[in-house]
Amino acid sequence: MASVVQLENVSFGYRDHSSILQDIDFSINENSFVSILGPSGCGKSTLLNLIAGFLPNYSGSIQIEGKPVKKPSKDQGFVFQDLALFPWLTVFKNVEFGLRMQNIPKGTREVKVRDMIELVGLTAYSSFPISSLSGGMKQRVALARTLVTEPGLLLLDEPFSALDAQTRDVLQEELLTLHNNVKTTTILVTHSIDEAIYLSDQIVLLSKNGSVKEIVNIDLEKPRDRSSSHYNEYQRKLYEFLRNERQSLNEGVI
Repeated sequence: MASVVQLENVSFGYRDHSSILQDIDFSINENSFVSILGPSGCGKSTLLNLIAGFLPNYSGSIQIEGKPVKKPSKDQGFVFQDLALFPWLTVFKNVEFGLRMQNIPKGTREVKVRDMIELVGLTAYSSFPISSLSGGMKQRVALARTLVTEPGLLLLDEPFSALDAQTRDVLQEELLTLHNNVKTTTILVTHSIDEAIYLSDQIVLLSKNGSVKEIVNIDLEKPRDRSSSHYNEYQRKLYEFLRNERQSLNEGVI
């Protein structure tokens, strides 16, 4: 299977010379779903921003489909933690926004937007303003707005963190369905062990010092049974990783 994203010896720090990420090496295969998991402050979102092209001043190499990443690209879709929707616009107008910016003809836009809104289950709410929707519905709109532009790479920065547990579980299932339907390579930043296991083909474990500790392959068929012994084995392994990282932070271990 072809690699879409390749990172080699990637390091990043700020102007005060504080290091955030160091010596990052991994690749992501086409159509795969990869999560980035690690303790708070380890650089998960920073790594996602590097891949998105928002932070061009890194060392090493980041390539997407063989092209160096130095700036954002329309071939990459990013769903931010705060969703960045327009509350005064309708669901339809929000989903349409990216296509308008790409100067897609009106007739083509309308067909694509209607199809995508149907795919995320919001057809009945197409004319509703964003301000009238629940948190889960807003998340669906954010995903639809990103996916309607048909990005080759979907980047998600903790998109479900503000939702209640029941809504989060439902949207995880819907995200899996969308991923299977649109066949978009996806990278998710998450704090949730369960979310990472349920969604991912691979999980990149970032240590407290911003380096890759391990890449875990999740060898379970989807959709996954959260009550299975194999699922619980992955939970124990990842919990142990995070617990050790947090203990090291608390003890001041470098």
